[in-house]
Amino acid sequence: MTETHPHRLKRLKMRSMRRGIKEMDLILTAFAEVNLADMDAGALDLYDALLHENDQDLYQWVTGQVPTPNPYGDLIENISQTLQK
Repeated sequence: MTETHPHRLKRLKMRSMRRGIKEMDLILTAFAEVNLADMDAGALDLYDALLHENDQDLYQWVTGQVPTPNPYGDLIENISQTLQK
């Protein structure tokens, strides 16, 4: 069964909100609200993969504490910019 685009957006928003640590809940929810609707299928695939990463790693990437591994560099940069808005 194929997931519809609206259902996929809803699922990704929910996964952005329900993380392991509150900081990532706030960061990813803000990013998802602003950006998911405008992302193409490839970008959504990458974001979906990112949501499977460990929250402690994500937080360190977003805050620049450690370098972001490929292929997430540009996506993490965009997420980080959400913090500055």
